[in-house]
Amino acid sequence: MNVLILTPDAVGSTLLQRLITIYMQFHSYDRPVINLHELTNGLVKYQNEKFNQAVLGKKDGAWGYHQSLEEIVELLSSVGHYKTSRLAHYHIRGRQDTMADQIPFYQYLNDNFYIISCRRHNIFEHALSWCLNKVTKKLNVYTVREKIDSFFTLYKNGIDLDPNSLVQTLNAYKDYVVWCNNHFNVASYFYYEEHLPRIESYILNLPIFAQQNQLLSWKDNFDIEFDQWNLCHYVSSDLGILALEQPEKFAKLALDTKEITISQGDWDFLNSYKNVRHSGWPEISSLQEYNNLPESIKNEVETKYHIKHNKNQNEIVSYIKLPQPLAELLPQDHQNFLKRYQATYNNSMQKIQQMTEDGILVNNPPIKKQTLAEKKHIIKNYNHLLEVYNQWILANPEIGSPLDSLVLEQFAQVEQDRWNPAKTKTALSVQQKND
Repeated sequence: MNVLILTPDAVGSTLLQRLITIYMQFHSYDRPVINLHELTNGLVKYQNEKFNQAVLGKKDGAWGYHQSLEEIVELLSSVGHYKTSRLAHYHIRGRQDTMADQIPFYQYLNDNFYIISCRRHNIFEHALSWCLNKVTKKLNVYTVREKIDSFFTLYKNGIDLDPNSLVQTLNAYKDYVVWCNNHFNVASYFYYEEHLPRIESYILNLPIFAQQNQLLSWKDNFDIEFDQWNLCHYVSSDLGILALEQPEKFAKLALDTKEITISQGDWDFLNSYKNVRHSGWPEISSLQEYNNLPESIKNEVETKYHIKHNKNQNEIVSYIKLPQPLAELLPQDHQNFLKRYQATYNNSMQKIQQMTEDGILVNNPPIKKQTLAEKKHIIKNYNHLLEVYNQWILANPEIGSPLDSLVLEQFAQVEQDRWNPAKTKTALSVQQKND
């Protein structure tokens, strides 16, 4: 079965489509299941060696609005595999296709895809996320290094966001809801706050798994519960715990931090290495350090994972050089949690990375960027933006409800606890006794 996720972005849609694809790999389908990410910004048809058939995917250099909606339908119809994908409303706006072209495209999607619409209950936080995205240019991050480089200076210096940008994002979300209602036969609604904490249950209860003889969980396949895996995914990059709960330690870290410049080719290569690095492999921060690795490691990187250095990408980029690995600076509960689950997490990441190499996934599931409490810490005019939101929502009551600081504090605390190993210590102790 094909699955399409409608999204305004900043609602968990990338995580959801990656996870649905991975869970479908756990089960038996009569065709390969391949994730295409966004439908409207470039698809490529190619011969896939693993499946020995023509499939669709994303390829470097082929992104952009160069395909008409009719051409996209022809591509989707031309291959014999199941697709998981998303359709972002802002891409449709950006393409500026005529409504005459959009209507048959939507009809094809309604006829051929199980459609999920991603939503937020907390529209204020959604708007904050999008306003930050406009500044950082990061809709998602996929590695610890990428997260540090994208957000460290925001944690360090803070930022004032433009209230007009907030209003524009709120209006865009309203338009997204109208677009979904007017053009799609939505079969399921994924509400970020409601469904993310139990996302495995949400996914396995979708009708696309109804014909399976047995439902298989993340733990069945990776020997780690999804919630533990996702917490590992987040904890190793948890700058927020230092900024919010250990400000003196974070201030010293900020003083000791350096900014390093390297070529884009080196940057991409080092990131690829970090994505596949085994728990016993050294962490590296330069091409010279990679060249000094044992030949056995380099051979596995280059032959098993097909990672090569692109010497042609000479554009200079910068990254943050911490005085020591972030994991060593984290609270002891974080370090203990990572120590307990890191090996299993790394093994699962290797299997997920293999799905990427096989053309099943575009890339790995993303890492959570910031909690609401972290956003409040970063955004210096947070309280004013809340006033702007409440003024807007009074004029648009069908989209959400007014919010006050106390309610938001309660939301934030529940979320902080869920992403903090120290707060889940009791649950983990029970898990350890049962292992």
